[in-house]
Amino acid sequence: MENNKVNVKIYGQEYIIAGDVPKEDIVQYAAHVDMKMHEIADAARSAGASPQNVAILAAVNISSEQAQIVKNMEELKRLNAQLEKDAQHYVQLWDESKKSFSEYKEETQAIVLQKDDLLRQLQEKDAEIARLQAEAEESKAQIQSGMEDVINEVESKCKELENSFFDLQMENLQLKKELDRLKNGTGQF
Repeated sequence: MENNKVNVKIYGQEYIIAGDVPKEDIVQYAAHVDMKMHEIADAARSAGASPQNVAILAAVNISSEQAQIVKNMEELKRLNAQLEKDAQHYVQLWDESKKSFSEYKEETQAIVLQKDDLLRQLQEKDAEIARLQAEAEESKAQIQSGMEDVINEVESKCKELENSFFDLQMENLQLKKELDRLKNGTGQF
């Protein structure tokens, strides 16, 4: 940057100030010094301060302002560093949250797949149960039909046996009668 020269007026005196900063900045700095000197002169008027004392007090005052600004800057830097640290912490928490969410999403997808597989297995088992129930009903019907045939056959055999038993009883009665008749007729057997 080039060396800029500016004519300025500070506390009634004209000065040529040169610097590597823009002319507007030099004018602003000189205006600030002029303002401070007038403030101090107004405050120190009753004490009869000389222009040299006003300049020294203005320099001390401006130096105090600068020290406060530097202190504020340091505090801002410290706060900025803390904010950056906090931001880094929150970014880390965000990354961990994204990772946790991603893991949760994967687990959820696995659970959904497992649920779908279990539902498919359940449907297969339900179909198998329905098939077995149908077979059981069919077998029951066949068994009942077969049992009816067996029962009918057993009833038929029972009737035959009853008839045979009845015939035997009748024959036995006839034999008994004949035996009684023979006994009664001859007296002996």
